[in-house]
Amino acid sequence: MKTDPSLRQSGRPPRHRPPGEVRIIGGLWKRSKLAVPDLPGLRPTPDRVRETVFNWLGQTLSGRRVLDLYAGSGALGIEAASRGAATVVLVEQHPRCAAAIDAAARRLGATQVEVRTADALAAAQSLARLGERFDVVFVDPPYAAALQRAALRAVAPLLADGGLVYVETDDPALLDAVATDGWTAWRRGRAGHVHFALLHRGNDIAA
Repeated sequence: MKTDPSLRQSGRPPRHRPPGEVRIIGGLWKRSKLAVPDLPGLRPTPDRVRETVFNWLGQTLSGRRVLDLYAGSGALGIEAASRGAATVVLVEQHPRCAAAIDAAARRLGATQVEVRTADALAAAQSLARLGERFDVVFVDPPYAAALQRAALRAVAPLLADGGLVYVETDDPALLDAVATDGWTAWRRGRAGHVHFALLHRGNDIAA
């Protein structure tokens, strides 16, 4: 387990951009804006958390298959596409969020992006039945729903060899608890109340 000390804070919540938009921070569409619908509980991953996670993953995701299971604003998945991911599947249950992501992908010409309006866990099960595999999976459900462990169980069959799962929570104990489910934290960080990690399965060495 490795923790990024630069992200340890005094407990203050991370600063967010003004409501209504987030920006892509790297890759082909750097600085492009993504609309964020005004919906209760919609909480885009903070810019500096995304920057850290993509530093961990490597600045380019060229050729990788990516799944963003609780897409929300689409910031994580479209960031991955901006950095060269070959395929990005974004799953979002709320029709307004899904429509905003789809509109952004069309505007950017992100032909590798597929948006599915569906329940996240049901979508994961469907993808598993089809034999789909992903190199990177983002798991960032609404904090209040506490669905991280259920989502991790659902995506375990979807991981390619050496695959990594990003998980985000406001409960640091969760990142310790997932070890009992067969996950190992390869990288771990904190930004204010946001706790996040890249996980891999058991002894499967992360790429």
